[in-house]
Amino acid sequence: MVLLKFKLVRTTKVEQLIKKSNNKKNQAEQTIETLKKNTRNVDDVLFKKIPTDEGVVTVIYSSSLVEKMTLQSMVFIPLANHINQIHQVSEVIDASDLKGVTAKLDSGQTLLYFHETNTILTIDTYSAPTRAITSTMTESTVIGPQDAFSESLETNISLVRRRIQNPKLKNEDQTIGTEANIRISIMYMEDTVNKESLDTLKKRINKIDYPSFTDISVLKQLIEDNPLSPFPQYYMSVRPDSISRYLIDGRIVIFMDNSQAAVVCPTSFFEMFISIEDYYNRWTTASLLRMLRFFGFFLTIMMTPMYISALTFHPEILPYELLLNLQESRSKVPFPPLFEVLFIELIIEVLREAGSRMPAKVGQTIGIVGGIVIGTAAVEAGLISNILVVLVATSALLSFLPPIFLMSNTSRFIRYFFILSAGLFGLFGQMLAFAWLITHLEGLKSLGTPYLAPIIPRKASDLLDSIIRFPTALLKSKTGISKSQKK
Repeated sequence: MVLLKFKLVRTTKVEQLIKKSNNKKNQAEQTIETLKKNTRNVDDVLFKKIPTDEGVVTVIYSSSLVEKMTLQSMVFIPLANHINQIHQVSEVIDASDLKGVTAKLDSGQTLLYFHETNTILTIDTYSAPTRAITSTMTESTVIGPQDAFSESLETNISLVRRRIQNPKLKNEDQTIGTEANIRISIMYMEDTVNKESLDTLKKRINKIDYPSFTDISVLKQLIEDNPLSPFPQYYMSVRPDSISRYLIDGRIVIFMDNSQAAVVCPTSFFEMFISIEDYYNRWTTASLLRMLRFFGFFLTIMMTPMYISALTFHPEILPYELLLNLQESRSKVPFPPLFEVLFIELIIEVLREAGSRMPAKVGQTIGIVGGIVIGTAAVEAGLISNILVVLVATSALLSFLPPIFLMSNTSRFIRYFFILSAGLFGLFGQMLAFAWLITHLEGLKSLGTPYLAPIIPRKASDLLDSIIRFPTALLKSKTGISKSQKK
C-alpha cells in the first residue's frame, strides 16, 4: 500500500514536470506566433529560419534598425560556424513577456528562437544610421570646442564621458511614452548631486502620461514647476562642454534619444544670460557681455512701451528738442502710438517667422530686404514714424542677445504685455507690469530651487559668478543651487 502510494506521488511529479515543459514550449511558440501576427503588415520585420547544430533557429530582426554587415558578423556567421559565440554574447529573455520581447525588437535587437530548447535569446545589434558630430549653429562660439550633440543618445553620453572621466559620473536609463517608447538618460555626479532634487525629478518623470516625445523640449515642459509661466525653467544646450560644466557643478542632466539638446536642472534666471564662452574669455570681457545681455533683456521689453507712454501720457519727460522731432516724424501718422507700435511689431514678427521657415539664403534676403523695403515704404506712406523704426529695430536686436533662444522668445512675448500696459496707463502701467514681472520671477521655482538664485543666494560665493564674472581663480567652489544634502 505504501509502495503504491509512493509510485502515485512519483508519477504525479513526473506528469507535472512534463506539463510544465509543455507549457514552456507552448508559451514560447505562442509568443512567436503572436509576434508574427502583430508584425504582419510591418515589412521591415523579418523572420528567417536557419538550420544549426542545435536545431532550427528563427532569426527575427528589423531591417531598418540593423545593418546587414552587423547582422552577418554577429548573427548569421556564428550560427553557421561557432554557435557557442551566440550564447556568450546573447541574453535569455522571458518568453511569456510579449511586451518585453516586442520592446527588444523595436529597440534594434535581434531575437533568436531556438525550436529545440524553446528559448528566446536576444543580441544587441542596433546599428541604425546616425548623424555625424558637427559644430552647432545655435550656440556657436569663437573660442572653445566646436563639437555639438547629435540625435544619438549613446553618442551624446560618450561626448560627456570624454570630458568627465570619473567613476562617480552616473547615468540611469529609462523608457517614457505610452505609445512610442523613447529612451532617456538621467546623468549626474554621485558625490555632488542634490539627492532630494534627483528624487523629485525621477518622481515627476515617472508620473508622466504622454503618448509620444518627438523632442526633449516636450519632456521639459511636462516636468516644469510652473507650466503656465512664459519663462523657461530649465537650461537647454547642445554643447558638451557646457553640459559637462553643469554636471561638475552638481546639476542633473537629461538626455533623450532622437533629440540633440540636453536639459539641465535646476537652473536660475541669471544663468539664461550666461554663455560657456564667458569662461574662455577674460573676466573683464565676460562681465561686460553678461551685463549687456542682462540689461538688454529689460531694454527690449521697455523701449517701445516707453515710446507709447511718453507720447500718449507723459510728453513732459522728454527733452523739448526730442519732443519736436517726434511730433514732426508723427505729423503724417493717423494712428495713436499704441496701434503704431503694434503694427510695426507684428510686421517684424512676420518677417522673422517667414525668414526662419524659408531656405537659409532666401530667408536672409527676406529678412534684410523685406525689413528695409517695408520700413521705408511705411514711413513714406505715413503709417509709422521713422524714430519708431529705429526703436523697434534696436529692440529686435536686443531680444537676440540671450544665448538661450527660449529666453529670446520670452522677451518677445512679455514685450506685448508691457506695450498694452503702457498704452492703457502710461508709465504707471509699465511699473505695474514690471512689479508683476519681479513678483512672478520671485515666486518661480526650478525643481524646487528659487529661480532668482543667486540674487537670493544659497551661498555668498554665488555672487562671484552672476551678472559680473570674477576671475577664474575665485570660482572654485560649487554654486549653492546644486548644494548636496547634509548627511
